[in-house]
Amino acid sequence: MVRRFLYVVAALIVLGLAAAFAYRLWGVEMIRMAMVPGESFRAQSAIGPDAYRDDRMWLARPALKGNPALWTPAGYRARQQPGGAAVFFLHPTSYLNRAHWNAPLDDREANERAALFLRAQASAFNEAGEIWAPRYRQATFGAFLTDKAAAEQALRLAYGDVLAAFDAFLAEAGPTRPIILAGHSQGALHLTRLLKDRVAGTPLAKRVVAAYVVGWPVSLVTDIGRMGLPACTAPDQRGCVLSWQSFAEPADPTLIREVYDRSTGFDGRPRRGTPMLCTNPLTGTMGGAAPATANLGTLFPNKDLSGATITPGRVPARCDDRGLLLIGSPPDVGPYTLPGNNYHVYDYSLFWANVRADAARRMAAQVTGK
Repeated sequence: MVRRFLYVVAALIVLGLAAAFAYRLWGVEMIRMAMVPGESFRAQSAIGPDAYRDDRMWLARPALKGNPALWTPAGYRARQQPGGAAVFFLHPTSYLNRAHWNAPLDDREANERAALFLRAQASAFNEAGEIWAPRYRQATFGAFLTDKAAAEQALRLAYGDVLAAFDAFLAEAGPTRPIILAGHSQGALHLTRLLKDRVAGTPLAKRVVAAYVVGWPVSLVTDIGRMGLPACTAPDQRGCVLSWQSFAEPADPTLIREVYDRSTGFDGRPRRGTPMLCTNPLTGTMGGAAPATANLGTLFPNKDLSGATITPGRVPARCDDRGLLLIGSPPDVGPYTLPGNNYHVYDYSLFWANVRADAARRMAAQVTGK
């Protein structure tokens, strides 16, 4: 397990190297040719909550043998006793194959990559509570590079699995336990929809400690009002949403902005020109800036990626007027940045210790009712 430690998601390791190289030479069209499936979308039967009674449907679950979400760097320990928050974590895209629009549940490569994601991302929450992270028929990476109808169909199929897993998670967590919702990239996209469909306007909203919608844009104008929780504006606020997208400077978010500006918000209005939610993970508040000294710890991998250490005080963060999280000069956390100085791969690991402290702080506020 240690040798295969995911400081950098293998999925995005490959993507970061290949995509950056291809982008510089041939641009977006070449990437689309390499990643977008050529087959037609294939409808598949829905999966119900009962299927998620099986441990094999989960990457992480309390008492699951070999649970990757229990990893911690030296100096930190996962929660030792049952209890705390029930954490529902949705991993990012780990299926890069263009053979299908959706990952087969038994795809070994995709599942191994997803488990690696959990070590670098979901592990930040393993002190605040116990983590559930489902396998789901995720849309392949190429679905995010095209406007084909099949791409949206693939995302709907994946979301159906997420809803089934969430219902099973709620049944296991019980009717009163505090809940943390978290995800990254594709997982964060599904999380925004889950908040809108299953949390907004329900008693469940009062149980949510926080929702970490990381690596996916959330419009402050068209989205947040329909997601059932406000944006976090204080470091100890409970029942709120955090979101950020990390870029070193100079930042070129052209690809993200183009997709964002073509999309429609949850209230039916265009997202074009609307500000994105930017939570500063160093302060736990919306907007603002914090120096590197406020960073409690960034994960830095060994040269051979056999492990990682955590080092404080290395990476600053500030939200710009576009809603991007800027981290200053490109930090040397690895070679897997995406075009435009996009540190998407490192959204959690840049601020791992701060995310951990943030979850604990908000959980304490939930318990005390403050």
